Amino acid sequence: MRALIQTVSRASVTVDGEVVGEISDGLLVLLGITHSDTTATAETMARKVHELRILDDERSAAEVGAPVLVVSQFTLYGDARKGRRPSWGAAAPAELAEPLVTAFGDALRARGVKVETGRFRTHMLVESVNVGPRTILLDL
Repeated sequence: MRALIQTVSRASVTVDGEVVGEISDGLLVLLGITHSDTTATAETMARKVHELRILDDERSAAEVGAPVLVVSQFTLYGDARKGRRPSWGAAAPAELAEPLVTAFGDALRARGVKVETGRFRTHMLVESVNVGPRTILLDL
């Protein structure tokens, strides 16, 4: 599992002209799933994201009650080392990925986090204002 985490003053996801997820002063998490990921991986990643000291004054979302916008991002597993066309072979198929993205969000909610999400298998417009800027890549 791979998560690209950004501190944001605001972030939103729009699908077909409708805002389906939106937060202020929190974390935008682009989440990629690979073939070996499990529900346990999702729970571990959720804990790490929640407790990551990336916000102002080295505080975590857990400490300040920051919301999280979760967007599925299979392209985090794109491999462009050969040629000009990325390979997506390391990305899990949608049938495996979708429930694990849901499990990640559910694990954050179980920790008391306000979670917003994108919409799986749709063309999403993701807008964000990165604060800092601070961006962290976590790989499990």
